[in-house]
Amino acid sequence: MSSAASTGDKSTLHRDVTVQNRQGIHARPSASFVKLASQFQCDVFIEKDGETINGKSIMGLLMLAAGPGSRLRIVCTGPDCQTALSELCALVDAKFGED
Repeated sequence: MSSAASTGDKSTLHRDVTVQNRQGIHARPSASFVKLASQFQCDVFIEKDGETINGKSIMGLLMLAAGPGSRLRIVCTGPDCQTALSELCALVDAKFGED
């Protein structure tokens, strides 16, 4: 599911994903996610169970304790949010290259 909203000159998109790799989001997947997210100008946030963290923070991702089957909402706001959201969701859907 994807949604879009326009706030002035900034677009916001979000999509819900499910963590599918066996070990969930541990150090290696967190590093991969942050490395990819940091390539984009837009802001990236991850929401899980009412908690929101900066998607460009390894510590934030680890603190989510997102195990297998966890539902996450990836929210991107800014100039290249569409590309960022697409690539970040693809990374999660590809099980971070694990399994």
